[in-house]
Amino acid sequence: MRKFDTKVQHLKYKVLREVARLAWNDTLLENVLDIPKTIVPGNTPTMRCCVYKERAILAERVKIAMGASNGSSNVIEVIETACDECPMGGYEVTNACRGCLAHRCEDACKFNAISFDQNHVAHIDKTKCKECGACAKVCPYTAIISRRRPCENACKIKAIHMNEAKAAAIDDEKCIACGACVYQCPFGAITDKSYILDAIDIIKKSENNKKYKVYAVVAPSISSQFTYAKLGQVIKGLKEFGFHAVVEAALGADMVADAESRELVEKGFLTSSCCPAFVSYIEKNFPDMIPFVSHSLSPMATIAKYLKEHEKGCKVIFIGPCTAKKAEVQKESVKQYVDVAMTFEELQALFDSRDIDITTLSEDVLDNASYFGRIFARCGGLSDAVAQGIKEHGNTDFELKAVSCDGIEQCKVALLKKSKNLTEANFIEGMACVGGCIGGAGCLTHGEKNKAEVDKYGREALEKTIADAISVLK
Repeated sequence: MRKFDTKVQHLKYKVLREVARLAWNDTLLENVLDIPKTIVPGNTPTMRCCVYKERAILAERVKIAMGASNGSSNVIEVIETACDECPMGGYEVTNACRGCLAHRCEDACKFNAISFDQNHVAHIDKTKCKECGACAKVCPYTAIISRRRPCENACKIKAIHMNEAKAAAIDDEKCIACGACVYQCPFGAITDKSYILDAIDIIKKSENNKKYKVYAVVAPSISSQFTYAKLGQVIKGLKEFGFHAVVEAALGADMVADAESRELVEKGFLTSSCCPAFVSYIEKNFPDMIPFVSHSLSPMATIAKYLKEHEKGCKVIFIGPCTAKKAEVQKESVKQYVDVAMTFEELQALFDSRDIDITTLSEDVLDNASYFGRIFARCGGLSDAVAQGIKEHGNTDFELKAVSCDGIEQCKVALLKKSKNLTEANFIEGMACVGGCIGGAGCLTHGEKNKAEVDKYGREALEKTIADAISVLK
C-alpha cells in the first residue's frame, strides 16, 4: 500500500508519527530522545555513512516536527547536517570536450576562467567563474554543462544559495514558502516546520473539557490524495479523530469566486489572492501590483472566518497540500480565523499515530461546495470559477481575459507583461506550484492523474452553481 511518492516523504512521516504518538500519550518530553533510535534501531546505518550521523539528523527532524525554529520566522528550514551529499555544481567541462582549435569557450569568457591542458582540453577555474553560461552557449560539442543542486533547480525565484559550509541556505527575503525545494531535495535536508503538536493540543483540550468545537477545513485537492482509501473514509477518519465537523475549503472558494468576480468587474483588472505563495511573490517582487491583488481572503481564511463568526469559541484546523499556508496563518489578517495549518503528509501521520486505519471505516459525506469551488485545486479552476461568477451576476458586457499561470515562472512572466502593459489580460490567476494545489509540497502524491481526480470530484458536487453553494450561508 503506497502512500507517498518518495522515501524522503516516508522518513518525514515516520518522525511526525512518532512525535504525535508520544504527544497523545503525554510522554513526548520524557521519550523524545528515543525517537531516532526507534526509527533507526540497532547499529547499522540505513541512509548515511554511520548510524550516529543518521540519528543526529533524525534528532534535528524531530525538533522541526515539534515546531522548533532555527531563529527564522520562515516555515521552510534547512537541516545543515543533512545537506552534505550534493556536489557544489556550477558549470563543468565534460569528457565530450574534443580539445578543438577554435577555443570559442575561451573567447566567450570575460572573466579568464577558461584554461587548457596539454591536450587542449578546457578546464574551468571555479574561483573566477561567474556562472554566466557564455562558454556553454558557444561550445560546438555542448561539452560544457551546468550542474545545479536539486534545490536550486527547484527554486525558480533564486532564494537558495550555498553558504560557507557548502550547505543550502534560504534567503528569507526572497522565499515565498512554496516548498518546491522541500519536495525536490533528495536527502530531505530542506523541510517545512510542523505545527502538529498545536493541532494535537487543540483536539485533546476539546475532548477533555468540551468547551469548544474543532472544525477541520479540508482543501479540495484532498480528492486526489489518500488514493489507497475512499474519500468518504478519510472524512469519517477525521471525525473519528476528534473533529466536530469537516468543512470544504471549496465552499470558501465559492465565496471567493463570487466576491472576486464582482471585484474584477468593478476594477477592470485583478490578480487572485488564493495562493499565499503567489501573493507573497507579488509583495516581494512587484510591489506596484499590490493594489490589484484581490481584497478577498483565501478560500481557507474565508470559510474559517465564517465558522468563527457563527460558532463562538470554535477552533479551525486547515488541512491541505500547501506549505505556504503555514506562513499565511501567521498573518495578522488570517491568524484570528485559522488556528493551525497542516499538510496531507501530517494528516497521514496523525491517523497512524492513533492507529486509525481509514480503509476499515464506513464512508461519510462531504458536500459543502459547488463544482466551481472544488476545481480551485488545479490550475485554471479559479479562472473558470470567476467566469461562472460573472455569468451568474448577469454581467454580460464584461469580457473576461484570464491568464492561468501554472507555476511561479509563468506567474513572473504574466506579472512582468502586465507591469509593462504588454498584455490585455484583465485577470491573472497565480498558482505557485506546477499543476496548482495538486502539486503542493505537502501532498502525499503528485501527478497528472490528480487533475482528473479533482475534476471528477467537482462533477460529483450536488450544487451546480456558485450561487446555490453559498445560498446555505445566508
